[in-house]
Parts: sequence; structure tokens; C-alpha cells
Amino acid sequence: MIQDTDPQDTGAVERAYRTLKEMAASFEFKPDQRLNESAISVQLSISRTPLREALNRLTAEGFLTFKRGQGFHCRALNPAEMMDLYEARAAIEGEAARLAARRAAPEDIARLRADLEQSKDRYTSGVSAVELIRLDEDFHRRIALMSRNAELVRLLDNAAARIHYIRVIDLQLLSERDGAPAITTQPHARILDAVAAGDEEGAAREMRCHISRRLEEVTANVRHAFSRLYAP
Repeated sequence: MIQDTDPQDTGAVERAYRTLKEMAASFEFKPDQRLNESAISVQLSISRTPLREALNRLTAEGFLTFKRGQGFHCRALNPAEMMDLYEARAAIEGEAARLAARRAAPEDIARLRADLEQSKDRYTSGVSAVELIRLDEDFHRRIALMSRNAELVRLLDNAAARIHYIRVIDLQLLSERDGAPAITTQPHARILDAVAAGDEEGAAREMRCHISRRLEEVTANVRHAFSRLYAP
């Protein structure tokens, strides 16, 4: 619960922003649902001014939409938008991997390689899709950080958050169909090998291929997302 109700308290705005971002990313608000600002204000124990600031920020970042005369709504959930985000992520991360191959510190590479090796045992039957996504997102963000480009990291954070819900469903379905062991760390190892070798084009190519291979499942995953969101 957010207790600070001071309209000028930037801490209150930040806490509201983070809470609502998580709710929007996981579609706790249904797609296109109108947000009840009064109810949210009470729920988060925050006044309307910092709440509105947080909502405007989330709208600018693509998590919410604003309709004149109707207020704030949760973003839509459609295959075209998800496809755009996957393609944007592939472009962002391809460039991040290319720069990482040029700029990554040897100690960062060694640390990530050790963590990647240790995580292999986590890809077993029974592991949750949420845990698999956590491991995956951690790897990708660390590669982006190795690029030494803060804007690429920021763009990746936004895209990753907006497709997080669909990616959880994607891995759930893939795991149910083929078993968790079918989801391996091998693509990550190939990306890291290229980064370690200073192979800029190879790192970019491996990263883009790794992300793009799930594009064909986007439409089906959105359909499954709707069935889960509106299941009785």
C-alpha cells in the first residue's frame, strides 16, 4: 500500500507508477478497460495529483491509453502490437549485442558465463514459466548493459515489460507441449560466445535470430491470453 498522499511527493508518484506499471503489464486491468481513478486513489492511498502524473507517464510509455472525454484505459491486446514490439525488441537487442561485442568488460562476460552455466539446472520439468522468464530477462538485460548505451537499456526495459505477459504464456505453452528441458540456454551461450569473441555482426545476428524465432507464435499466444484473462 502507498501511504504518502502529498501531491508534491515525487516518491509517491514513483511508487504509484511502479505499482500501476506492474498491474498494466500483467493485465490486472483488462485490455481496453477504463481505469477508475477514484478507486485506484483509494486502493493506493494516494491523492489524485500524483496519481494522474503516474498515469500520464504510463500513457507516454505505452502501457495505458488516454481517450478524450473517457479518461485512462488499459492498453489493447492485439497481435499487431505484439508483433511490432517483438520486432522492435529484436532491433534494439541486436544493436545492443553488437555494441556489447565491442565494449563488454571481460569480467562482466565471465560473470554472466558462470551464471548461465549455473542456470542450466533450472530448466527442468515443473519449473514455472515466470521463473524461466526471469532468468531470460536477466540475461538479455545484462547483455544490453554491456553495450554501455543507457538509451538501449531503457528501450529494452520498456519493450520487455510490454510483452512480458505474452512471453509468460508463450513459455507456458512451449513447456506444456515440449517440456521445460526443450527450453535451453544454448541460444544464450551462442550470443555470449560471439560477444566474448568480439564478433559484432555475429552477436547481433545470434540475438536477432533468438528473438525472432518466437514471432510465428504471437497470434496464437494473444488468443490464449484472451482466453485466460476472460476465463470464468
